[in-house]
Amino acid sequence: NGGAWMSLCDGKLQCKEGHSGPTHESIQAVFDLQSFRPAVNLSNPTVTNISFTLYAVLGVKAQILTTFLWLRLYWFHEFLIWDPDECDGVTKISLPVKQLWSPDIIVYDVDDDVSQACPFVYVNHTGHIRWDRMLRLVSACNLKIFSFPFDVQNCTFTFGSYMHTNVRVSPALTFKEMSGNSKRYLEASGEWELVNILGETSILQFGIDEWDIITFWVVIKRRPILYVVNLLIPSSFLMIIDILSFYLPPHSVDRASFKMTLILGYTVFLLIMNDLLPSTANGTPIIGQSIYFSVCLALMVISLLETVIITNVLHHNSMKYKEVPNWVRIVVLKHIARLICYRWLEDEAPATKQEEGKSNNLNCTSPPTVTQTENNVPVPHSTSNYGGNCGTFHVLQGKWCHVGYILDFLLFRIYLLLISCYAMVIICMWCIWISQD
Repeated sequence: NGGAWMSLCDGKLQCKEGHSGPTHESIQAVFDLQSFRPAVNLSNPTVTNISFTLYAVLGVKAQILTTFLWLRLYWFHEFLIWDPDECDGVTKISLPVKQLWSPDIIVYDVDDDVSQACPFVYVNHTGHIRWDRMLRLVSACNLKIFSFPFDVQNCTFTFGSYMHTNVRVSPALTFKEMSGNSKRYLEASGEWELVNILGETSILQFGIDEWDIITFWVVIKRRPILYVVNLLIPSSFLMIIDILSFYLPPHSVDRASFKMTLILGYTVFLLIMNDLLPSTANGTPIIGQSIYFSVCLALMVISLLETVIITNVLHHNSMKYKEVPNWVRIVVLKHIARLICYRWLEDEAPATKQEEGKSNNLNCTSPPTVTQTENNVPVPHSTSNYGGNCGTFHVLQGKWCHVGYILDFLLFRIYLLLISCYAMVIICMWCIWISQD
């Protein structure tokens, strides 16, 4: 082997007449030196050029990024040089990678590496070697999913030598070229699209030893259409139905049962869609069960509580026959009714004291009628007494009926205002995130 080392150091690979390329003997001499870094002067570093193509994003979940890469390594082998004119014009050959020295380049921030390396390398007559590898990487990534499903993730791949301190790394292509090549493959691949690939080289130091590393930042953006169709639109439909349920007449329809059915259906919807929502230890998406869906569920519960309050007011005196307190008349029948533009006809004004002194067993003498106000709010009234469409048409119940309708309309407007503000905040936040991409 000493003679082979000297002959290789003296010059180029030998070729024989009638042979296409270097001879088997001269290449075997290179194979015998597999354990040694291919440098005549071992103090000179071996430069390894790295490029990769992001072919697919297989999964992003629970701080784990699963990707499929086409990795390409280039390095210079000082002992694999020949003259094409002396070797029948051959400029490139392929050799088994197991028979040659190869740089021990690894990805530092990877939990699992499933590699399908090509068993051969391509050797140019100038001594430059190209080795292609297909990698399925399971790497750690600090996911920021608060803006899900309009989130943008920035994950890193750090390449460097595992053991050799005299192996230098550098990008084989510009980062713009790597990004362009990857975008062509990712355009029709899964729910993620590539935004950009950035990178820089640096030195990793442990004690007196230094390693060259190159760090790539892979910026990917989620395609939100799947989650908009499967999560946001069904949730919005249920919220719209809950809003429309306020138009059910509270005095004749069991509105509370209808709303409880909606809440039950919404809960089942959340259980079914739970697997689609990402979750991490350091954050929750805005449409996750603890934020967006939880707020929607809370609004539906508030809507149910409002219905319970109104039902209680409408039937307040069904057994007690209590008079409407004076402060309720002033606050509700006067000020709140004026605030929400709730009006009734003059002859429907609150009953006089003479009517109030009538027997508690007095019944209405004619069926109630309904007048529509300019806000399309039904106002029950009777031609013979005040408010007769609440149960037994008693005079006192008629007064409580007006109180119930006014409070119902007031709480309905407050509920609409809450939902509108919440929807505007969510939409504005998503628009900001989309524009920043």
